[in-house]
This record gives sequence, structure tokens and C-alpha cells, in this order.
Amino acid sequence: MAGIIAAIARWSRSGVGFGDLARLRARHAIADTIGCLLAGAGDPAVQAVRTAFAGSIAEGPRCTVVGGGQAGEALSALVNGTAAHALDYDDNFRPACSHASAVLVPALLGPAMARGASGRALVDAYLVGLEAQAAVGRGVNPSHYAAGWHATSTVGCIGTAAGVAWLRGLDAAGIARAMSLAVSMASGVKGQFGTPAKPLHAGLAARNAVEAAALAACGMTGRTDILEAPQGFRELFGGPDSTGWEGVAIGVPHVIESEGLMPKRHPCCGSTHSAVDIALDLKAQHGFAAAGVVAVETLVGLVNQRNLAYPDPADEMQARFSMQYCVALALLQDRLELSDFTAEAVAAQPVRALLPRITMTAHSPEAERAAGRPLPHRVTIRLADGRVLSGERGWAKGTIADPFDDADRRAKFADCCHGTLDPSDAASLHDRLDRLDEQPDLAFLEPALARAGQPTEARRGGGTMSRQSATADQNRSAQGRLAAEVR
Repeated sequence: MAGIIAAIARWSRSGVGFGDLARLRARHAIADTIGCLLAGAGDPAVQAVRTAFAGSIAEGPRCTVVGGGQAGEALSALVNGTAAHALDYDDNFRPACSHASAVLVPALLGPAMARGASGRALVDAYLVGLEAQAAVGRGVNPSHYAAGWHATSTVGCIGTAAGVAWLRGLDAAGIARAMSLAVSMASGVKGQFGTPAKPLHAGLAARNAVEAAALAACGMTGRTDILEAPQGFRELFGGPDSTGWEGVAIGVPHVIESEGLMPKRHPCCGSTHSAVDIALDLKAQHGFAAAGVVAVETLVGLVNQRNLAYPDPADEMQARFSMQYCVALALLQDRLELSDFTAEAVAAQPVRALLPRITMTAHSPEAERAAGRPLPHRVTIRLADGRVLSGERGWAKGTIADPFDDADRRAKFADCCHGTLDPSDAASLHDRLDRLDEQPDLAFLEPALARAGQPTEARRGGGTMSRQSATADQNRSAQGRLAAEVR
């Protein structure tokens, strides 16, 4: 076997052991994604997917999907992946320019739950898939992403196929086959940002990764050099400045140790985060009120500017991709929460009044090329009393340069679980996810998945998570008798 796909596959089956730091950060990322998945269960994009496939009969092993019901592994990945990305609260991953975990975790959950895999096996598979995403992404990014490809659904799909195939027990040749097939399934364009199709991209990528691994397990083959080959991924998808994979190191150290991921502090596009963090920092330092703000000037990367296409958002989805809306929220309050991204919140007069005062410009292409690295984002705030405040950030809160602490992670998880779980149940679930390596299987997730996105009436009388967990064994045995559909 030749090419970077073969190298990734050989590394994954080389007996590599993951260190304590890698495992800790993987557990944190998985817990963060489970929270985002639960929070996104009721989103219209997720409900559309569930409705579209309500009558689908799944052959083979089945597993619980968010919002309740049973589905096969691929369909569960589609529903759960769409939910994980629905609210744009899921993590960012710079090496792949992807929302890595929103594809990886949902794609792995189905095979892991259906096969009774342990929590430790899930963590291992996650780390395999994340390293694969990083290796694939390094050969084509940032040119691939800047050209308009949604790398979550392209690079994410290809790398995640390695993790799924590894979890299924495929050997190095089988893992390479899965990744090769996933290249033929990779798609998704950034022009869909601000619409329900964007979270669907994550669901489709997760589903395609599961199906690529299933096909590989049954002997389907493709070129293992398809990333580099003529008319292959780099040539067609890479963009004019992609570098290819010569010299790309795999797993030394693991990418989660060297570069980490960025769990999101704010439930909106990551391109807004540095500017929002700067606005919050300046407000905390100088104590001004939103009413005293005359103008706000934001300076971001060119790619970030292109991601944020809605200066006057009409709905909550557009608001997640609006620098003006997100910065206005930061001027009005001390943190951004999921409740800030509803139709009612977007229409609120205080935030609407601030939108015209906030502008966004981008660093020039020449400046970005000369720097050879992402340039800091800057914010300048002009106040009615004549003061001019400014700040810059090279990294948003949540990166390894400015990481979350335990309080940050728990506060976000509680925000995600609000309306689905009682606070004590959310805290208990988070504790078990923190100890994921110790869990013999993933059955403890089933009650929360089944409850998420359900109307309040449907949850009444269901009791606490502890009571639901007591019936997990009965639920699992009953799965074999349930219709294999999302309902």
C-alpha cells in the first residue's frame, strides 16, 4: 500500500499506546460533543432528518439515537451528527479546519453501542480518527477550506472512516480501504453556512464514514493513493496552495497533545470567537455599558470574514454566522448562551439597535501570506465619552493556549443539558463521561439520548436519570424487539 492513507492505516495498527494527556483531552472532547448533541436534538434540521427517515428499516445491529427510537449504525450517525453540529456549539480543530468531534463522536457511537464496546475502546477509536483527520487536513489546508469546501464534511469524513474501521476491528488494509472509499463520499460546500444544510453536512459525513467502513469490511476497495493521485482529492479539492503530504508526521506526538482542539465558549461560528472574547475582556477591564458604545470595528482573517455573511441576521441560524449579532450580545451581557440564539432573541430591540454600530474588515491576502500563519483578530471600541479601547487575540478561549478549566466545561455541559436533564442528572452524566475509560459499555448514555429533544410532556413521569439508568438492561434487551427506525 502506498500514500498517506496507507501510512495512517499502518500507524493505527502499529500497537501505538495513547498517553494520559491524550486520553484526558479525548474524554473532554467526547463529553463536550455529547452535550452539544443533546442540546441540538430539538433543532429543526435534526427533526427534518428524523422525519425523512422515520420509516427506514435498519438491518443488523441497532442503537439509540438522540430524540428516542432505534436505528442502524449509519442512520444513527446521520441523526446524531446533525444534532451535534446543529447549534454550532461543537469544537473546532485547526489542523483539519473541521468540527472534528461532531463527525467523529456520532460516527463512533453507533458501532460502539451496537457492539457493546467499552468506553476505553471509544476513546482509542476517537484518537485514531482525530489523528487521521489531522494528517489528511494538513495536506490540503488551509487552501482547501479557503476555496469553499466545508472540511468538516470532507476531511472529517475521510479521517473519521479510519476511526470507525479501527473500532470495527479491521486490519490496516481494511482501514485503508475505508478511508479510500470515504474520499469518494466526501462533499459539502461552505456556501450553505447559515442554513440547516450546514449541520446536515456533519451528519452526512458521519454516516458516510460508517458506510465506508462497512463497505471496506465486506471487501470493497479503492485506490489507497487516491488523496495524491491524478484526479484525486488534492488535485480536485486541494486548492491552488495545498502542499500535499510529503513530510507529514503521524502521531508523534499525537495531535491532541501538540495542537489540541478548541471547545467552544460561545454557541456560534468559531470565526466570531476571538472578537467576542476581546469585547468581553475589554468590558470586564473597563466597565463600560452597551449604551455608551458608538462604534465597534473588528478585524479578522479573510476566511473568517467570508464565513460570517449575515450583518443583519433574519433568524437564529443566520445569527450564528453574524459577527455583528455575536459582538452585540457580548456588549449587552457577560456570556453568550444557547438561549441567545432563538427567533425571539434575534428580534430583540436592544441587540438590533447595536448591529449598525459594528463593522468587520479582514486582513489583506498579502499580509496573511507574508505572516505565514493566522494573524490575530483585533477589536476597537469607540465610546461616547471619547475613550477608544482596543485589544487583540491570537487564540480564542478554549484552545490549549487559553484552555477551559473544569468549571468552564461543567457550565457548558449544564447549558447544553438545560431542558433535557435535571441539573443533578446532567452533573452525574458529565462525571461518567469524565471517567469514560472506566465504563464497561455505553449503555449509560441511552436514557439521556432518548430524552433529548422530546417535548416536556413526553418526559413527564420518566423520573430521574438514576431511575432510568436502573432500567438500561431492560431497554437494551428490548431493542432487539423494537422496529429499527427513527420515530
